[in-house]
Amino acid sequence: MTWRQIAFVGIATGAATVSLGLWLGYRWQQRTLLQRVNRLTLASKDADGVHVNLNDLGDVPAPVATYLRLVLVQDQPVIRLAHFEQVGTLRTDVTTERWMRFEASHIVAPTAIGFLWDARVGVAPLLHVRVHDALLFGHGFGQVSLLSSVTVASARARVEMNLGALHRFLAEAVWYPTALLPSLKLRWRAIDDRTANATLTDDGSAVSLDFRFSPSGEVASIYTPARWGTFDGGYKQVPWEGHFRRYARRDGMLVPSEGEVGWYSGGEWRSIWQGTVVSATYEFAK
Repeated sequence: MTWRQIAFVGIATGAATVSLGLWLGYRWQQRTLLQRVNRLTLASKDADGVHVNLNDLGDVPAPVATYLRLVLVQDQPVIRLAHFEQVGTLRTDVTTERWMRFEASHIVAPTAIGFLWDARVGVAPLLHVRVHDALLFGHGFGQVSLLSSVTVASARARVEMNLGALHRFLAEAVWYPTALLPSLKLRWRAIDDRTANATLTDDGSAVSLDFRFSPSGEVASIYTPARWGTFDGGYKQVPWEGHFRRYARRDGMLVPSEGEVGWYSGGEWRSIWQGTVVSATYEFAK
């Protein structure tokens, strides 16, 4: 065997080893994701068969009552599980001009106050990262994996992550609006005729958001002066805002088709995520 043949065999063996490692990493990550999906789905089965009563909204602020009567249907069951497919663009922070395209699957269990966001983000030709963001049983979790196989960053179960994930769940409740009905865990407070504050409590954690309503009654935006995020290698609380557009009826409910969120930096709001819901499937409590 010549040196050229030996080199070729070595390169081929190395490539096969790398491919096998990537495949095994991918299989392990998919198995872990499926386990989390199953845990979230099982938690959603604990939902009581509660139906929406739009005649019992006397204690909520007027714009909230108008919104709930607009987007929900009298006597409909509450949402037990919601599954969304999304496409859009995102960037890693407010200082970069580089936007990356993503495709994501988003599964939410509103009655269990949990979600799983699984996104494939293109970072270069033939190169992508897989981003997982989750809230399960009160614990926030985040992970970034190169080629859906090799974990390059992860964090979990920090107080800051738990609160940040809970803020996300509350903000995105416009896509599963039965979660915005007043309850033992969700309380509304009036601010003015177009704004109300919602406080969500779960597993010992509590977050609040200001909901701003359009003249026609939909939620136009959400805002908090202090959401936990990672900046310069550490956690800190920064003003955070989201906007929603293109409302459409899905399973009888009125929900937005587009949204974007961003942080305030230097007194200016800067978007970091822009997404479109291309499909939505709901399962209701029985």
